[in-house]
Amino acid sequence: MGRFDDAVVVITGAAQGQGREHAVRFAREGADVFLSDLGEQLPCASPMGTDEGLAETVAMVESEGRRAESMRADVRDPAQMRDMRDAALAAYGRIDVLIANAGIGAYGPFPTMDEETWGEMIAINLSGVAHTVRAVVPHMLERGAGRIIATSSEVGREGGPNNANYASAKWGVIGFVKSAAIELAPRGITINALAPMSVATAMCHNPATYALFRPDLDDPSADDVADAFGTLNPMGVPWLQPSDIADAALFLASDEARYITGTCLDVAGGWNAFHAA
Repeated sequence: MGRFDDAVVVITGAAQGQGREHAVRFAREGADVFLSDLGEQLPCASPMGTDEGLAETVAMVESEGRRAESMRADVRDPAQMRDMRDAALAAYGRIDVLIANAGIGAYGPFPTMDEETWGEMIAINLSGVAHTVRAVVPHMLERGAGRIIATSSEVGREGGPNNANYASAKWGVIGFVKSAAIELAPRGITINALAPMSVATAMCHNPATYALFRPDLDDPSADDVADAFGTLNPMGVPWLQPSDIADAALFLASDEARYITGTCLDVAGGWNAFHAA
């Protein structure tokens, strides 16, 4: 028996990284999943998911013996999020858990940041979370039940150089979750955020991100930046694995977390201990 036998979980940004890991892990615990991703690369962003990647995630879920349905969907567009909701309901009849995970990495000095790098970040990492949640909440309100998890970031707890757009969006996710939790709690719905430190995904492991940490090198590698990444948290861990974040998502979606809402769970090697309480 799995913790989520026959539950239905909807996950955005599922073609790679944390979204893929969430899909596989929930399937392993007995859930069926509905997956979406943008399926294209934005010029300003770190490597993004592809249609092929989404198909791979579907196959990985099916290899766990569970159903997986998927579609291309853009979290920037509220209508597409409603279409995603409708497709999930047509396939499964209900939505028990929503993981608003889709996000991009796009960085640079704030004074010279171009409008696309700023705008796409806010549109996807903040407004996209709100569009996703707002699409699914009416269904959960009708049922009087639901679990919602949004992906924030440890950078959403503080400022940082070259991160003004990313920190603004992820900080906003925390504020959105706290506000929505107050409104949804009396109706049987919980909503929480996850704040991971660096995770071993394409958003972390790419030349542009490496260059931010080792500007003294022409072409830094993962080995070159590991020590610098490790200085961000007292455990000295350079990056977590996607499975570490999925562990936290499984908990927040479980019955054990039924009285937890409006919180932001740090999965960060103690990075959070540097912040004000």
